[in-house]
Amino acid sequence: MDDKIKELQAAVDDSDYIVFFGGAGVSTESGIPDFRSQDGLYKMKYKYPPEEIVSHTFITYKTDEFFEFYKDKMLAPDALPNAAHKKLAEMEQAGKLKAVITQNIDGLHQAAGSKEVLELHGSVLRNYCVKCGKRYDGTPEDVHAGMKYVLQADGVPHCNNEVDGKVCGGLVRPDVVLYEEGLDGNVMDRAVMHISKADMLIIGGTSLVVYPAAGFVNYFHGKYLVVLNLASTSRDSEADIVIHDKIGKVLSQINV
Repeated sequence: MDDKIKELQAAVDDSDYIVFFGGAGVSTESGIPDFRSQDGLYKMKYKYPPEEIVSHTFITYKTDEFFEFYKDKMLAPDALPNAAHKKLAEMEQAGKLKAVITQNIDGLHQAAGSKEVLELHGSVLRNYCVKCGKRYDGTPEDVHAGMKYVLQADGVPHCNNEVDGKVCGGLVRPDVVLYEEGLDGNVMDRAVMHISKADMLIIGGTSLVVYPAAGFVNYFHGKYLVVLNLASTSRDSEADIVIHDKIGKVLSQINV
């Protein structure tokens, strides 16, 4: 492993435009469960499969059960950035890392100090009323304000906005991309731009099976393709450096 770290360090030293593309495995060290590992949400037993629960159809027609699962399993207001989040923020501050592209919805990259964070699947810190459009987002004083509104609701969260003298009462839903919903076009364009300009792409903590996000890797034509993941991925054979270990453990050994 020491040789692998030295190889990664040399590649980082030789790179000027690093992009990190990450998934749920980045946040597991912060206590947030992923989906596909042995202890992930997909291995747990529910009345409905998690893939079905976190879908547009389910939130529309089984709203109560969606929020029961969502509040219980997808919100982690006490989670803190781990070594991986912190090192990536440090790499950005040093001018090495140009963007974090994440499939995560927990906001931990920003909490660690990263600025250019492209959230492909949205964020639990942002919420909105589907009826009147009122936002229930975090604030500079309390980034969890929107999440708390959803968490503290008795069952399904409803909008408290007054419209024409009446309380709106519309459904307040998370600003996350559920199954059957499309990704934000502007976020996708920026992600592709960064990946296509990168001389190093670090893929971390993702199984690379969720599309279209996983397909973004095809836009990388730089010098170093790096895979940091506990399990093997479909890109291992193409990568210049592959390390199967915890991302925080690996990145904390890199100097910038």
